[in-house]
Parts: sequence; structure tokens; C-alpha cells
Amino acid sequence: MCRTLATFPNTCLERAKEFKTRLGIFLHKSELSSESGSLGKFEWASKHCKERSFSEDVLGWRESFDLLLSSKNGVAAFHAFLKTEFSEENLEFWLACEEFKKIRSAAKLASQAHRIFDEYIRSEAPKEVNIDHETRELTKTNLQAATASCFDVAQGKTRTLMEKDSYPRFLKSPAYRDLAAQASATSSPASSSSPAAEPSHT
Repeated sequence: MCRTLATFPNTCLERAKEFKTRLGIFLHKSELSSESGSLGKFEWASKHCKERSFSEDVLGWRESFDLLLSSKNGVAAFHAFLKTEFSEENLEFWLACEEFKKIRSAAKLASQAHRIFDEYIRSEAPKEVNIDHETRELTKTNLQAATASCFDVAQGKTRTLMEKDSYPRFLKSPAYRDLAAQASATSSPASSSSPAAEPSHT
């Protein structure tokens, strides 16, 4: 299916396979929901060998929550981890809000706002997120004249909850630690992330 794979050096393919296996720990029996349209499939290698950038990506997840959320692989791994804690709705809601902000049509904005509210915000919603009553009521009021920012407060609170609660546990999970160790081992000898650190032998 992907012809370019045949042209990759064997070591690159082997390392990509290693990473895929390691990340499979996170994704074990975890079908990523494509309902929100935000959780796509992994892109292991395309155009060029990316084992180095992928290992840097994995190590970046522990630097900040923002880096994790800006990485497709990071979001997918974090989503799978949240599934093990039965709290994946928080990330799914955050992602749905990110997609919602991109909508340009006023009619579509209004219909999507109600869909997101019904799915994540209203009491006893199928994927109800953990927010306080005040925020829930404020969001309900915002729906009367839906704008791209009508979920901002609820999204912010959900994000803070994930960053302070689930994210530290994700970083301490054996699966992530194992993956990070593998990424460190791969990135160090291959090429250090800082270009200045070149070995000079005389």
C-alpha cells in the first residue's frame, strides 16, 4: 500500500517497527474514536525516515502538556491511557472544542454547539465531563447565541483537570516510561537533538 516503505533503510524500518510495538502498549485493544474526527491513525513513516523526529516527539511529551496536545501520536497515546482510567471523555471534549472553533458557517456552528453540549455537557450526557454546575449553566446560556468561544470556559477547566491530574499519571505510567527510554536510546546515538554537540576526535 505504501510503496515508499520499500525504499527505507532497514534500520529505519526496524526502529519504526520497534516504536510501533512500544506504542501498541498504549493502544492495546483501544480503538481510537474517529467520531470527533480528531483522533486519526498514526503516521509512522512518510516521505523520509522519521525515526529520529518520532523519538524526539515522544520525549517532548514530558516537557509540557502543550507539546503532548500538539502531537498526533501524543494525543492518541494519551487518549488510550485515559481509556484505562475511564476518563477519555475529557480529551474527546477538548478535541471536539478545537474542531468546533474552526467552523466558519453560523448554521453549522449552532448545530455543532448543541451536539457537543448534548454529548459532553448536559447532566447525564453520554460522555459527561467533570465540570462544576456554574460552568455548565454558563455554557448552556452561551448556546443561545452560539459563537466559536461558547465552550471556552468549560474547555479550559477540562484542560486544567487533565494537566494537573491525568497528565502526571500518564508520564509515570510504565508504558510511557518504557517508550521514553526506548526513544532516548534511539535518539542519543543516532543524532543528538542539539546540533552543537558534535563529537570531535583529533
